[in-house]
Amino acid sequence: MQTLTIRQPDDWHLHLRDAATLAAVLPYTARVFARAVVMPNLRPPVTTVEQAHAYRDRIMAALPPGLAFEPLMTLYLTGATTPAQIDAAHASDYVHAVKLYPSRATTNSDAGVRSLAECRAVLARMERLDLPLLVHGELARADVDVFDRERLFLDEVLAPLQRDFPGLRIVLEHVTTRDAVQYVEEARGRVAATITAHHLLYNRNAMFLGADGAAGMRPHFYCLPVLKREGHRAALVAAATGGNARFFLGTDSAPHPRAEKESACGCAGCFTAPLALEMYAQAFEQAGALDRLEGFASNHGADFYGLPRNSGTITLRRQVPPALPPITAQGQEIAALPVHDAAWSVDAVTPVAGG
Repeated sequence: MQTLTIRQPDDWHLHLRDAATLAAVLPYTARVFARAVVMPNLRPPVTTVEQAHAYRDRIMAALPPGLAFEPLMTLYLTGATTPAQIDAAHASDYVHAVKLYPSRATTNSDAGVRSLAECRAVLARMERLDLPLLVHGELARADVDVFDRERLFLDEVLAPLQRDFPGLRIVLEHVTTRDAVQYVEEARGRVAATITAHHLLYNRNAMFLGADGAAGMRPHFYCLPVLKREGHRAALVAAATGGNARFFLGTDSAPHPRAEKESACGCAGCFTAPLALEMYAQAFEQAGALDRLEGFASNHGADFYGLPRNSGTITLRRQVPPALPPITAQGQEIAALPVHDAAWSVDAVTPVAGG
């Protein structure tokens, strides 16, 4: 197979940041994906419908001419979020979900939720109005090992949340463990999960071994939740390529200045937008499942969110992608995940207006 044409995909988990960084990174997503769920963890966070509308306006203003792209906005859940704000979000035509960040679990999560007990009225309103909850699934306590944070979150937070709000539509984002895969597969109710390209392609050795096998810390592979053991990566690949509609594409592409990644306390997050779909194609081909890429990338997420599937197409060609030029914002280079062995390249995109 030298070319592969699929329905135009969507990215169901994306960080675009703001201002100059937004303008620098947005084209890489918009050239490939018709829609993307945009994360609200700006500084300050996007906590109201009015802020989400203003952020959406900034995204559309930064969109290069000739690209058709729809940002699907989200609100940042805090202890101060009210049911009235959920009503306003549901009434809008651009806010599609609410994001739960456990406090201090990841980048810009210091305003996140300390206990779901303070959000019960809001969660009940979301359940009644069928507004999805997007979950960063990590238990961010000081006594919890970083490699166990997702597994413990399932038992201590997610299972009780589902028990108390069985009708709530939930997306467990960027799953990284076989435990999370099994939870989603077996969960009652409407529970789904996104999987990133880097978690499909790499295990935790990528953070500690260079491309030539030499030992060393590679900060560009550091993300949260962190890469896990090979057995967990294999479980993610099986879930993504297995055809289960509960799993779909979410890049979690997260740009940071190179100086902040390559520092004494490097930022968590992998900027993968420039080669995201190519990386997914590589993972699916390695698993012998290219025929299932379209379902994972283009169909499952739209169906779960209750949105129409895209009518446009995108064609990948078997060839090494061109070298990525430096991406800069306000004179600072943005750190992109180094991808050395991609075998597919986006060849053509045929969007369909209104599709």
